[in-house]
Amino acid sequence: MKNTFVDTGLSDKPKHECGICGIFGHEEAAKLTYFGLYALQHRGQESAGIVSSNGDKVFLHKDMGLVSEVFSEANLQCLAGHLAVGHVRYSTTGESNIINTQPFLVNHKGMPLAVAHNGNLVNTLDLRRHLEEKGSIFQTSMDSEIVVHLMARTLDMGLAKAIKESFACIKGAYSLLLMTRDTMIAVRDPNGFRPLCLGRLENGAYVVASETCALDLIEADYQRDIEPGEVLIINKDGLESIFPWAPRQKSFCIFEHVYFARPDSDVFGFNVYEARKRMGGILAREAKIDADFVMPFPDSGNYAAIGYSQASGIPLEMGMIRNHYVGRTFIQPSQSMRDFSVRVKLNPVRSLLTGKRVIIVEDSIIRGTTGRSRV
Repeated sequence: MKNTFVDTGLSDKPKHECGICGIFGHEEAAKLTYFGLYALQHRGQESAGIVSSNGDKVFLHKDMGLVSEVFSEANLQCLAGHLAVGHVRYSTTGESNIINTQPFLVNHKGMPLAVAHNGNLVNTLDLRRHLEEKGSIFQTSMDSEIVVHLMARTLDMGLAKAIKESFACIKGAYSLLLMTRDTMIAVRDPNGFRPLCLGRLENGAYVVASETCALDLIEADYQRDIEPGEVLIINKDGLESIFPWAPRQKSFCIFEHVYFARPDSDVFGFNVYEARKRMGGILAREAKIDADFVMPFPDSGNYAAIGYSQASGIPLEMGMIRNHYVGRTFIQPSQSMRDFSVRVKLNPVRSLLTGKRVIIVEDSIIRGTTGRSRV
């Protein structure tokens, strides 16, 4: 039995949004999507799901838990077809339960439509109220379901027109994948707030994913980023790229490079590892401090600490050890024991630290829980 994830607000980090991955044109699309989700597990640990299509029927499996908990060889074999879209979730909107897992699948006049969404919509309440007044019945508390209802009301216009009309109503950040029986559509908001990239497998199949680390794992060649404001339609005829909305100023999420993305990914045109290391180097030049050594709070502070050490010439040591086995099933302590959750995860090497002047480098400070507890 899987545990329901409960966020008690103890984390000293911003929450990962979600991760999405889709494959078009491969006989093992679902299995490759599964591996892509493995690479994107850091973006969401509450639930995982994959929807697939063989051009006739659509198949769906999703549940609460990590990718390794949700999928088995048996249920992957049931996800037949050359087309698949997958999702890993952290609940930025909606409760953390199985009803709100993605991909979200509906049937409209016999036409299946699935959506996997990374981002947040800011006019959710207004859109939901408007749709309910028009007769829509919502099954979840996800903002992603709004996309499906908007699309369902305009699908008779044709897919491209439906996307243009539906997303013109939406305000917020979104990188998402839509899927019908025979088509995969990638959509990125006009500001480009969340990353989304396109890759290609050796057999010519197309891959769309939140980060390039997913392409690397399944040996897909990076082609390009999905552009802000772009709608990319992928089907048996190839690619069709359209830009239905007026251009806007690009507004990339700073936390992708600071914390969210994997260090081996290229995001917004720049490698994440190099970005974090450069940030550490800039910090060293701006905050010149004499010390015995530099140390990070692992793991997210590691790369900035390397940059700080290299730029300052001060040695790097790992004075704090992280317990990597504290996962999503760890029973969170009460609010009165907030610092205990940090002590479980991080423990100092006391013999190394005693009597030393230490520069501690962290990627970000949200509540300051880690610093207060461990310094």
